[in-house]
Amino acid sequence: MSARDTPRTSGNLRVLAVIGGALTALATAGCGQSPQVALVQTSIVVPPAPGPQAPPADALTIGPAAVDTTGGWLADGTMLSPFDVANPILSQLDPTLLAAAQDAARAAEAQGIALWVTSGWRSKGFQQRLFDDAVVAYGSVEKAAEFVATPEVSKHVMGQAIDIGPAEADRWLIANGRQFGLCQIYANEIWHFELVADANGNCPPLRPNAAG
Repeated sequence: MSARDTPRTSGNLRVLAVIGGALTALATAGCGQSPQVALVQTSIVVPPAPGPQAPPADALTIGPAAVDTTGGWLADGTMLSPFDVANPILSQLDPTLLAAAQDAARAAEAQGIALWVTSGWRSKGFQQRLFDDAVVAYGSVEKAAEFVATPEVSKHVMGQAIDIGPAEADRWLIANGRQFGLCQIYANEIWHFELVADANGNCPPLRPNAAG
């Protein structure tokens, strides 16, 4: 088929239809009849307006009323290297506390002691969960406060406390931590340390518990 024989577009077909209609009208007029115009009702289908598009996934937020109840959580039996700073348990700590813990870990390792982190920074929501669980476990708010601080006063929430394990590492840090400014704080928690040694390396007297 040549280019001349190629079917025309729909626009060309509409032109032919108009010419055909005009010829018909002229033929009718030539026979002494008035040309008649046929009115044809047509309708235009308007496509529906597009619905609202869902926002991209990275535009979604948890909202201002959401509470982080897991920040700082570690599975039972899990411990972190003091150098695992990709974890917010460590990255959200006071930088000077983290540096002191890392220095202590290096010194302990040189003496054959592995120093691990069992807890560090905690979100307010997670600390509240711990406190609520302690109330259930110990039977009263007063007793629970001896073992778990409320979010308002917790040094973990402030990023100013770190828990160390295992027990061998705790004993080493109790004996040597003051060289790095680290001190045991509570008599009933040998794993809990804060950066509170004075300029002479002296630690404050032990408190009996978190409530004392």
